[in-house]
This record gives sequence, structure tokens and C-alpha cells, in this order.
Amino acid sequence: MLKEFKDFAMRGNVVDMAVGIIIGAAFGKIVSSLVSDVIMPPIGMLMGGVSFSDLAIALGEGENAATINYGIFIDTVISFLIVAFAIFMLIKGMNSMKKKEEEKPAEPPKPSAEETLLTEIRDLLAKN
Repeated sequence: MLKEFKDFAMRGNVVDMAVGIIIGAAFGKIVSSLVSDVIMPPIGMLMGGVSFSDLAIALGEGENAATINYGIFIDTVISFLIVAFAIFMLIKGMNSMKKKEEEKPAEPPKPSAEETLLTEIRDLLAKN
């Protein structure tokens, strides 16, 4: 059972997937920082000095009242849109490269030794 697990874990697809997940998590943190720290402050400033992370609707009164934090939700939606657009551009580029490879004219298959010999015989018979 341990050998089976080792074979499974060391397969190329599993390792590639693990690397993708790690890079994806790091990319997600970068995008979250980009949205929260770079994009949203100027937007908040344009809207009169609003901090989106502070936007909330209180569902009661007092310090223990529940809140709907729609500002954080807006941050999350913008982060998602940036990640989705980045993935879209990546896949579009990959598909474009794949399409170019498919459009390359394929070399005609070389005739087999038998076909070459038969062609030579045909040519010799045609000369006689």
C-alpha cells in the first residue's frame, strides 16, 4: 500500500498539480493585496474617502450586533474578476499557441522502403 501511494504521489500529474495549487495560492494572495491595497483605496478616495473594508450594514444595535460586510464582499468580487481575467488570458494564449502548432503544415509522410522500391521499378519499366 505504501508503494502504491509513493507511485501515485510521484506521478508527474500529481506533482504538477501540487505546484499549480501552491502557485495559485500565492497568486491569490498577490491579487488580494492588489485589490485591497492598490485598487480599492483610490476608488474609495474618489467616492469621498470611503474605505470599502469598513462598509457594512448593522443588523441590530450595540457592539455585538451582526453586520453584513458588503465592502469586503466588493473587494472579494473584484479579486475574483482579476483572477478570472488572468486565467482567461493565460488559457487564451495557450489555445492560440496550440492552434498555431496545429496550423503548421505537416511534412508529407516519407514513403516506405517498399513504396520507394516499387516507384523505382515503375520508373524503370516506363523507360523501357
